[in-house]
Amino acid sequence: MADIFSDQIIGQLLQENKPLPSDYQAKIQVRPKRGHKERELDIRGVNGNNFRLILRESIHNQLDFSVILAYCPSNSNAMFRLRRYNGKSHEHTNALEQTRFYDFHIHQATERYQLMGAREDSFAEPTERYSDLHEAVLCMIRDCGFEPPFNPQLPLFEGV
Repeated sequence: MADIFSDQIIGQLLQENKPLPSDYQAKIQVRPKRGHKERELDIRGVNGNNFRLILRESIHNQLDFSVILAYCPSNSNAMFRLRRYNGKSHEHTNALEQTRFYDFHIHQATERYQLMGAREDSFAEPTERYSDLHEAVLCMIRDCGFEPPFNPQLPLFEGV
């Protein structure tokens, strides 16, 4: 079994400040890739941890998207999905709670789902905080310790 990340460690990784490069908006514009659009951005947190922001969107259905924040442990090719902001394109069921919904939803890594052998981010909750890929990215930036660059030409954290 792979390492189990406690809820405390997951929380620390989410809260770690993650400075975004000044050109991050250009770097996360999705591009065509085998039936969908995708883009990845590697980010180094202030505590030295490596993260990857992954954006995916279906070419055929704008409601079919994911915005993923993954922790990338040093000396490993593994990725641990801390959060995943999904579109309204499929039904989701939380196995432990036996709750089912068809809505925009946010997945989050939990210790208890890892312990049952499920994917770390199997638990999700429906949300009304976003309705498209762009808004989902903004929610993730707000929720997960990202530091947008300051631009004196724009209102503070424009769009965030």
